Amino acid sequence: MFAFFKFMRKATRRAILPVAALALAACDPAALGGLTGGTSGNGPRIDASKPVPVALLLPRGSGQGSDELLARNLENAARLAMRDLNGVQIDLRVYGTAGNAQTAASQAAQAVNDGAQIILGPLYAEAANAAGVAVAASNVNVLAFSNNTTIAGGNVFVLGSTFQNTANRLVSYAGSQGKDRIVVVHAQDVAGQLGRNAIQQAIARNGGTLAGTVDYPLSQEGVVAAVPRIKAAVDGAGANAVFMTAPTSAALPLLTQLLPEAGVSPATTQFLGLTRWDIPPQTLELPGVQGGWFALPDPNRAAAFRGQYEAAYGSAPHPLAGLAFDGIAAIGALVSRGRPNALSGAALTQGSGFQGANGIFRLRPDGTNERGLAVATVQNNQVVVISPAPRGFGGAGF
Repeated sequence: MFAFFKFMRKATRRAILPVAALALAACDPAALGGLTGGTSGNGPRIDASKPVPVALLLPRGSGQGSDELLARNLENAARLAMRDLNGVQIDLRVYGTAGNAQTAASQAAQAVNDGAQIILGPLYAEAANAAGVAVAASNVNVLAFSNNTTIAGGNVFVLGSTFQNTANRLVSYAGSQGKDRIVVVHAQDVAGQLGRNAIQQAIARNGGTLAGTVDYPLSQEGVVAAVPRIKAAVDGAGANAVFMTAPTSAALPLLTQLLPEAGVSPATTQFLGLTRWDIPPQTLELPGVQGGWFALPDPNRAAAFRGQYEAAYGSAPHPLAGLAFDGIAAIGALVSRGRPNALSGAALTQGSGFQGANGIFRLRPDGTNERGLAVATVQNNQVVVISPAPRGFGGAGF
């Protein structure tokens, strides 16, 4: 564990690009043009008695091994979902984007020309934004694998679990446990700023108190220098929780070690995390994360999907593979009703939502999504669920 922690301390000298790229497609929101905000697209009229043409846009052809692996996993998961559609026929057509926005735009346009009535993917935010713009005039909706809400809206929906969703679930639960005076701690990069905004909005939405906000540059020295400021913010406002945006691959191990050493005791000040604290598994061995709270998908549903995928393909699915499963599951559920407007914005945003690989989810008219998340803590180096994921909307966590 010590060797792992030492490695993580060194890792804080690097930018948090790998994790931010996974979560937010490593993009600058200000650089994204596209159809943000507004209402969702109407969608084409379909014949539910015939196979529905669905375009699957994947980061295939980029030359990056990680993209090829993820593309293969996403396609596998989509085809896995097609087995469970109870009579609904999907004509799945796969297009490679090379992880590139211009290619994604041209491939999306080609897919629509080929007859696609909805687009599933692409992965990266710039590519998804470009694909949405390219087909907006064709009245075709895009279910992107990104979770970057800056591209959501118009005909683009994001399927990835968003910072807003996670922040709202954790702030709501924390408030129910009397932890409602929160100091937000975030990196100065794009991901940190978006995470900060999501937490602040969740605090306001749930009637909590923003007790302070402390940022830090992406360096070990920057994190160390921020610790006294975090301590001062906690003491000055009488905060009873610290909400950190940092992923486990960057500043989280250092923050959770140094804050208790500086006198911010987890016994009185609850540590909250915007990212998964159980990935990679070695993180669970760190003393500083013991007792902290984070959100994760419904463990039972996630385990069922993982088992189904492993039985079909002989290996564990990529953490993002379930997004393709979700997209096909939603499309299949809507088409099964036999309505010609099954792929319209109104249909996609039905309030009851859908059952996905990792639990319930629903799409919102603004292009974002809500997912049923569990709240977990770390006890004796193990994940322990302390608030189960809801089974329907309108219950705990919503």
